[in-house]
Amino acid sequence: MIKITLPDGSVKEFEANSTPMDVAMSISQGLARNVISANFNGRKVETTTPLTTDGDLVLYTWNDDEGKKAFWHSTSHIMAQAIEELYPGVNLTIGPAIDNGFYYDVDFGEHSFSEKDFPKIEARMLEIARGKHDFKLRDVSKADALNYYKEQNNDFKVELIENLTDGDITFCDHDTFTDLCRGGHIPNTGIVKAVKLLSVAGAYWRGDENKPQLTRVYGISFPKQKDLKEYLELLEEAKKRDHRKLGKELELFTFSPKVGQGLPLWLPKGAALRERLENFLKKAQKKAGYEQVVSPHIGQKELYVTSGHYAKYGEDSFQPIHTPREDEEFLLKPMNCPHHCEIYNSRPWSYKELPKRYAEFGTVYRYEQSGELHGLTRVRGFTQDDAHIFCTPEQLDEEFKNVIDLVLYVFGSLGFENFTAQVSLRDPENPDKYIGSAENWEKAENAILNAAKEKGLNYVVETGEAAFYGPKLDFMVKDALGRSWQLGTIQVDYNLPERFDLNYTGSDDKLHRPVMIHRAPFGSMERFVAILLEHTGGNFPLWLMPEQAIILSISEKYENYAEKVLNSLENNEIRALVDNRNETIGKKIREAEMNKIPYMIIVGENEEKENTISVRKHGGEDIGSIGIEDFVNLINSEINRTLKSF
Repeated sequence: MIKITLPDGSVKEFEANSTPMDVAMSISQGLARNVISANFNGRKVETTTPLTTDGDLVLYTWNDDEGKKAFWHSTSHIMAQAIEELYPGVNLTIGPAIDNGFYYDVDFGEHSFSEKDFPKIEARMLEIARGKHDFKLRDVSKADALNYYKEQNNDFKVELIENLTDGDITFCDHDTFTDLCRGGHIPNTGIVKAVKLLSVAGAYWRGDENKPQLTRVYGISFPKQKDLKEYLELLEEAKKRDHRKLGKELELFTFSPKVGQGLPLWLPKGAALRERLENFLKKAQKKAGYEQVVSPHIGQKELYVTSGHYAKYGEDSFQPIHTPREDEEFLLKPMNCPHHCEIYNSRPWSYKELPKRYAEFGTVYRYEQSGELHGLTRVRGFTQDDAHIFCTPEQLDEEFKNVIDLVLYVFGSLGFENFTAQVSLRDPENPDKYIGSAENWEKAENAILNAAKEKGLNYVVETGEAAFYGPKLDFMVKDALGRSWQLGTIQVDYNLPERFDLNYTGSDDKLHRPVMIHRAPFGSMERFVAILLEHTGGNFPLWLMPEQAIILSISEKYENYAEKVLNSLENNEIRALVDNRNETIGKKIREAEMNKIPYMIIVGENEEKENTISVRKHGGEDIGSIGIEDFVNLINSEINRTLKSF
């Protein structure tokens, strides 16, 4: 007999070689019908895998992220089979699940392939799925695996197998199809009821531009047809909300090939939007005791060697800047933290003067690959709302919790209400990935876990996701379309203070190391604005909107009254503009709607006579005729509802 521990802590006994499906059946028939994948002792297993030892078992359904991954990965096998049948002689490479769906990288050889081919592949995939073929994982020796793919002349799979250890190689079979795979499949193909191929793109083998270019086919699948229908509707909505499209329509930012890829240019409205976001955070930071600092856009290479950033990110940085002076090299700043360490190091400190909280909207530069650049979400130059807190170990807990409060205030004021926190810890199996002592890592990890618990955060723990210098607390925010984004991060760092020899004089008159907290509620201004654009569809919170109201005069006879209304609003710090064009009022309203201006103020003969305004809200709500002072109160009331004081 073996003992199986379930997630709720209950322990059940089963005969050795029982499967996860047997365990599900013992709980309920309903669960057994819905279980599609499992995890045993931290390892992905099939629902048919024999369990031979005591251990922890997690059963996954479609409602679990891991269940979806198994579902989508299994569908990538079905797609690979369909492609192999329809295009004889192709070479398959890898086909993983991704956040939404899956892809397979294929060498089509002499075959031509485009999105026009999607319908016939989808049709064949559904035929295969209806066959209800079991997914079966089997062990294969390295020699047999190599022979199998050498016979197929698939050098890609041969290369993968050559880097694997004999005894750890498995093949997955279903129907007439076999693929090299480490596992994580649904029970059979029949669970897949709906498929859709989404796009096709080029991809270099193993991400190396010096290696062959493959065709990457993206797709998604669902256990119900209605799920696919809902997803495609969501996809259409996402296209409407694409920040690149909205940014152009709302005249917020642009890119220029002459300036360079991944280097955004902020237009006047976008620059004003950024400035409001910065001022919003600066005001809250000032109340929280932060001091603004400014650091240069470059630094000597040695600075980043000392911090460890050059060793970890040197390949992703711009090439060093060589000066006329021999052996002098500078780098475009990839991180703000080394500069802030040197600001702290500019004078001696006493424990009585800590914590020191330095904040900066600092622009940094990373040489991202051109294929990975995407609007504002992946750029080469971006501004971080960075701050670094230097405190005593005794102050760490309180400081960390205060930063959590600041992040929650930011999210609340900008309408991000659906989020989870992720505690990212080091991978104990790969200590070489990190700098610093195990003792310091343990202290830092415990500090984050304790703060997350005390603040009552809904959090998950992810092992292996820590930064190279310390663990972190990331906030995973769901937007209006249900997509998850990492926004806001807080990191505890015992290592940079050692590398930069930072210290303070304690109450015992001896030198001690401060603890360093890295934090950025926005993350990067560019990425934050992109996500906010897509979350709101361009309908920002009223306090943030470039224009809060537009005054539409019915004819040129009322231009003077329109200007009078504008002056009154501006005197009350309401951002407004006048549309005096010789156009119909209907056209003016339509264009104001397209520009997502929250309030339209219509002025004509009656309004001028009665010293009032007619107000229409974006979206069509007619507020009617009110006094200018009443409108000012309406605006301020709406702002106060969303923008609470910190």
